[in-house]
This record gives sequence, C-alpha cells and structure tokens, in this order.
Amino acid sequence: MAISLKSLLFLSLLFVSGSAAPDFQTNYLGEWKIHNPNAGVEAMHIQLLPNNKAIMFDSTNLGPSSIQLQPPGNCRPIPDRPDLVDCWAHAVEYDVETAKVRPLKVLSNTWCSAGGLTIDGSLMSVGGNDEGNRSIRILKPCPGCDFEERINALAGARWYSSQEKLEDGSFIIFGGRREFTYEYLPINSLTFTRRRVNLPFLGPSFDGVGTTDIQENNLYPFVHLLPDGTIFLFANRRSIIIDTKTDTIVRELPRIPGGARNQPATGMNALLPLKISNDGAPVQAEVIVCGGTKPDAADTVAAGKGLWPALTDCGRIFPMNPDANWAMEIMPSRRVMGDFLLLPTAQALILNGAMEGISGWYNARSPNYTPVLYSPDLPPKHRFQSLTPTDIARMYHSSSAVLADGTVLVAGSNSNRKYVFSTSDKILSYGGQFRVEIHLEEAAGAEDLKLTLLHPPFTTHGYSQSQRMLVLEPVSYVNGVITAVAPASGKLAPPGYFILYVVHRGVPSRGMWVQIHE
Repeated sequence: MAISLKSLLFLSLLFVSGSAAPDFQTNYLGEWKIHNPNAGVEAMHIQLLPNNKAIMFDSTNLGPSSIQLQPPGNCRPIPDRPDLVDCWAHAVEYDVETAKVRPLKVLSNTWCSAGGLTIDGSLMSVGGNDEGNRSIRILKPCPGCDFEERINALAGARWYSSQEKLEDGSFIIFGGRREFTYEYLPINSLTFTRRRVNLPFLGPSFDGVGTTDIQENNLYPFVHLLPDGTIFLFANRRSIIIDTKTDTIVRELPRIPGGARNQPATGMNALLPLKISNDGAPVQAEVIVCGGTKPDAADTVAAGKGLWPALTDCGRIFPMNPDANWAMEIMPSRRVMGDFLLLPTAQALILNGAMEGISGWYNARSPNYTPVLYSPDLPPKHRFQSLTPTDIARMYHSSSAVLADGTVLVAGSNSNRKYVFSTSDKILSYGGQFRVEIHLEEAAGAEDLKLTLLHPPFTTHGYSQSQRMLVLEPVSYVNGVITAVAPASGKLAPPGYFILYVVHRGVPSRGMWVQIHE
C-alpha cells in the first residue's frame, strides 16, 4: 500500500538556547502539533512567500491528489494525451495563520524541480521532469494569483537541479540529471536570452574531473553565494569556487572526509549565518555539510543487498580562506534525507529523514524522529541538543520551512508573545541605517539584542536552496527603538525579501518581512 502524507505539523521552539551568555537558558525541548490533517497535496517542495502563504507542490504525474482544481472544469491538459485532462490540483497555497488551503494550477511537471524568491517576492519555480524539465513558472504573492508558465524556456534540462540568487537578484541554476552545465535566469521574467555554461565538474568521475559516479550522488548540488561575489558549489564529496563574472573555476577545495552527500546519498547543508559587525570587518563565510551515506549505497539497494547506515558526521569549512579545510564533528544520530534549517536565533534545526538507506521511494527505513538543535557558535562537542521526537515519519519528499513567528512548518505552534514589532522600517537600502521598534517587558541594552535576517529557502529533497541568514549588531537601542545598518551589498544579501527577527538573549521575536535593494 502506498502512503502519501499530506498532514502538516508545526514544531514550536521557544528556543532552546545553547548560545553563550547573555542568552537565556531554558530546558524547553519543543512541542509538536498537527496544524492541518490534510493540505490537499504531498509537499515535495515548499516555499514561504512574503504574504505568509506557503506554496507546496508535488509532481503532476503520480496520480490524483486529494484536492480538485477550482472552479469545476478548470482542468489541466495532460501532455501527450490530448484526449485526457487532469482536474486535480498538484500545488496549493497554504495560509499558515488560518490553515486554509487554496488549490493552484500548474501545467508542466514540477517533479524534483528547483525554485526561489524573486526580488518582488514571487516564487520562481524552475525545471522538473518530462515536459517540465525546461519550464519556468512564476507565482506572484497576490490574492487569487496562479502560476504563469513558459515551457521550453531553459537551455538545459533541469531535473534535480539547484538554484541560487546572485547579487543583482537574478538566479543561477546548476546541474540536473545528466545535465553537466549551469545557466543564468532573469530577475523576474519568463522571457530572456539563454546562457548556458559547460561544467565538467558535474560530469562523469571516471576521468578524474567530474563528480557523477555510477550512482550519481551529485544531484541537487549545494550552492551558495559568498560575500566576495563568487559561488561555492558542492557535489558528491567535492567543492569548487566559481567566478560567475568570468565563468571560471577559481579553485577546488579539499574533499570532505566520509561518504557521498548529494542525491541519492542525500545529506544536509547550509551557509552558516553571516555575522556583520559595525566596524566594517570582512565578513567570513562558513559552510556546513551533514549526513549522507556511503558512495555505493544506491548500488547496494539496487542489488537487493540491504541498506547502509546513514552517516553521523558534519563538516564545516571557510571556503574563502586560502588554506581552507574541513573540520569534522559528530551528530547525535545518523541521518540521510534530513533538513537543515536556519533559525531566527542564528542556530539551526536538523530534522526529518532516515537512519538507513538512500533518498528515493522506499529505499530507506528507520525514520529519524528526533530533531536536533545545532548551535554553531558553541565549542565542539557542545553544539548538538536533541529535542522532542515526533511520532510521524518524514522521509522521502518531505519538506519544512521556518515561519515568521519562529515556528517550523511540519512542526508545532508558538506565538512568542514576549514582545512584538510596532512601526519599523520595512524597506532597507544597502549600507543604510534602519530602525526597528520593539516592546520589551524588561530593561535591556543593545548588547542584549541582535538582529537576524533570514532569506526563506525553497526546500525539497533535504536541501534548502537559497537559504541565507545574516546576523546584525545593533548600533543603538534607545526608548524601544533599535538602530542598525543594513548589509552593504547584494554579495551579502541579494536583493529581495527577508524575514527580520530581533533576538533578545536567545529568545526571538515574531519576524517581520522586509525588502532589501539599492
């Protein structure tokens, strides 16, 4: 019997502070609550929009969902079958405040696609399978809006590809199954001039150049924009730095120890929060990669020889450092297909996935029910804290998202009512000062506060694309008003929407959407 989970949970984290003083210390381990028992579709992909609606969508070719397109008769033509139509929705808009679901109409197959937020807060969904592998779709954050779509827009077939926003707000998209290239996408348009660049690094590995094994293990590569404007690209066990101005590889970094880290040996990854100080010091970038499995795990599964245990290790690296190398540490439990989400406190949440097997249909078992709080600034061996387990397995094609109130979708609910935003600047200019008005129930100084800016990721297959967090120091805090300085350029914070949180000694406020641009 096939089971497709359409239920939604919230994980409430009144945050378990592992940071050094002056953060509050608490023994709270989080709480799970079902928010909606039936969201209509299986959330293979998820993206939070600035209107606090979560867009969730599946593939279009795996049968009916549990919600129909509206109004009746608004059906989707089935590609290559002119005699048939599909009247089931495969995408929904989910209101995270009210739990209401609105069906959306997507035309081409979004199976294992990529995506991200444009400058104006629209979802740009890219690629997929079959007729969708060269498609671009745009969904604007407005009442009643639906997907606009252009099929055959891309230069390459982007199935299992990864998308990252560049400093000018445009996108770059890497890879895809048997697509060893990358290409550039427009800022917010379905019409553009194609530009594709060959990248042997993503190709077959038998020649000593590429990263694709027989098992692949380099689908959904990890991509991050670095503060110097270059791109960090990780696939399988290797990583490189790319200069997109010249389309050249600047250098290759050391290989990470251990096994493979990308689909189907799906590990987790994030660019750790970027800390921006008021003295203008250079911003350091650090990348973390966790979990995965043995390089030949997919072969073992295909041969019917069982499932390898997932990996327990994490590696951290400063990719801009000339002598960069991986520093390894051990998680509390094994995990493959997990999610790694940055939290408002500049900590991270590790959740979902399995302890054995690979990413792909029924090829995993032993669900990892226990989320883990990760505090990157603590000393080694003190960074991981196991939280309250869930009782629902979230394995292949699961997803998750951090919401504006600090809760995690696929997780519980917490209103965090210690303090709330009032009148504050919602449009930020690069390098400019901005003000945030807050209400605190106790005395505090600027040293007790920090601001975090979260760029909500597009999440699928255990990889949160374009996930980015910046940590800002307040310039001052007087009479309930924080003054701070916005990031200096798009290299640090690509233009568009972020969620701004104020963190008081480890406790985050409800977030506020802000837009950053020139």
